[in-house]
Amino acid sequence: MAPRRAVTPGWHHGLMNIVLFHSTLGPRPAVRQAADRLREAGHRVWTPDLYEGRTFDTVEEGMAHQDGIGREELLKRAVLAAAPYSERGLVYAGFSLGASIAQTLALGDHRARGLLLLHGTSDLAPNASVDGLPVQLHVAEPDPFETDDWLSAWYLQMGRIGADVEVHRYPGAGHLYTDPGLPEDYDAEAAEATWRVALGFLETLQEAQTGA
Repeated sequence: MAPRRAVTPGWHHGLMNIVLFHSTLGPRPAVRQAADRLREAGHRVWTPDLYEGRTFDTVEEGMAHQDGIGREELLKRAVLAAAPYSERGLVYAGFSLGASIAQTLALGDHRARGLLLLHGTSDLAPNASVDGLPVQLHVAEPDPFETDDWLSAWYLQMGRIGADVEVHRYPGAGHLYTDPGLPEDYDAEAAEATWRVALGFLETLQEAQTGA
């Protein structure tokens, strides 16, 4: 894998700067809980609110609100939220819709240190290109929003543009299986496995950043 880019001098080494985007359901408590878990591991985490405080309990309600805002406006809000921290070299992360947004931002940011996708992916821009960007995806199997055919094509496309991708699947879990507030989706075992692997991924990014 190609060596990662140098980190701007003066920033703390040994931890990652992470921007974590919420799902189509908005900034639910599970997003704060995830951020707290990452902070406990020593990382800096920002959780932009793209919905101005609105949260939802069903995908249908969330998608209706998301559609009302529009993808371009959501991306604009996300870019503005991440911009103050991007020179630090961010790890972009997100849940479902937030993962889609995180992917779009990471592929457009040459300083990105990594991309952590939970429950979602996105289309790739035709001119997308990265230099060995580490990418980790966690997704249910099957997932109604991330079909096997789509994921196979996505994986190949990401490899072609230069990303270093690993995919983790969780049989029988619901779409947003890391959210304890969604009993129909939540899978405690899959959620714990996801965070264990994700924290290990962030550790490897730390090691690459510090040259360990």
